[in-house]
Amino acid sequence: MSIQNQSGCKSVADSTEVARRNRLEQLNSESGSRTTLEAVHGQVWNTDELKQDFVVTGFLAPFVTVQRKDNREEGTLEFQHQPRFYFNYRRS
Repeated sequence: MSIQNQSGCKSVADSTEVARRNRLEQLNSESGSRTTLEAVHGQVWNTDELKQDFVVTGFLAPFVTVQRKDNREEGTLEFQHQPRFYFNYRRS
């Protein structure tokens, strides 16, 4: 579904926008330390570690789609802004 705005530009409706914004707000209002995130979500990556293990194939905050470098498995990660950590890896 596309939507035309006031300037006549068309954009695609994002049915996930409200849920993503709510999750983004939740993550950034409760920004956790690495230790806290590991206790809740398991493995956590900082930006350098993310680059070592994954290729980022897409971005739609608070999610990134990724492909593991070692086995090409595709999945998603969540992230928080400050401090920037990636966590909650899910296979696609």
